[in-house]
Amino acid sequence: MIISFDIGGSAIKGGIARSETDIVPLGRRPTPKDDFAAFVETLRAIIAETGEQPSRIALSIAGVVDPDTQRLICANIPCIHDRTLAADLEAELGLPVLIANDADCFAMAEASLGAGRGHRIVFGAILGTGVGGGLVADGRLVNEAGGFAGEWGHGPIIASAAGNPPVAIPAYACGCGQKGCVDTVGGARGLERLHQTLHDLDLSSEEIIAQWQHGEEKATRTIDVYVDLVASPLALTINITGATIVPVGGGLSNVEPLLAELDQAVCARILRKFDRPLVVRSQCRIEPGLIGAALLGLKAEALAL
Repeated sequence: MIISFDIGGSAIKGGIARSETDIVPLGRRPTPKDDFAAFVETLRAIIAETGEQPSRIALSIAGVVDPDTQRLICANIPCIHDRTLAADLEAELGLPVLIANDADCFAMAEASLGAGRGHRIVFGAILGTGVGGGLVADGRLVNEAGGFAGEWGHGPIIASAAGNPPVAIPAYACGCGQKGCVDTVGGARGLERLHQTLHDLDLSSEEIIAQWQHGEEKATRTIDVYVDLVASPLALTINITGATIVPVGGGLSNVEPLLAELDQAVCARILRKFDRPLVVRSQCRIEPGLIGAALLGLKAEALAL
């Protein structure tokens, strides 16, 4: 038995995993952001709740492990940022520890148990508050040792004009330190930013989408520009990776008409042609980070035996 954790900025969720088909969620506790000792005790308390001693733990975290230094980059939880977190937790808990990026865990969950089943190469895309992604090939996560593969949300690649007719798009500053990243326009906050730029209107992504679905002119224009901006970098990602399915997670994945528009635009831009949808809604709707971490932990445990 292993225990997987989904570590978010507001909550830590746990789960017991005995096999790929036997993953049971546990409860959630608030995330101690600034106190590492409290962070460790929260994990320890969740482990104790099970009444069993796991053989290892696996963590899904909204951060990236540097494969050279093994240090975690996780700015939204300061007490674990820039730590060799796996080694630190192993010393505290006396258990083997595996850490993976949450988007990678999402991709792993979808490749194994979700929309990516039966596909050799799966690119999991996150369209949530921001943009993320993970790549799975032949059942293996490309980032098993940590790293940045799948991070299609970053890099100065957004078009300077988009939509029909084209409109100028600023190179918005990104939290990663660059300008013009997909992350600045592709998530919910990016959609809101586009609407503000195009129409000088401050609306939530939910309001923009609702107006679009009712045929409102300004919202329709914003979605047209949004799809044009996001489809090209996603199409390039598919061409480079050879992915044959792109499960999408995050809040915007719940808007299936938007995914259909994005799928149509992406399929028109890629080299390989499909007679089926390529960009699809994810199927692991409940805690895919928890599921993905559990799958990675189970694989690591099997290799250790």
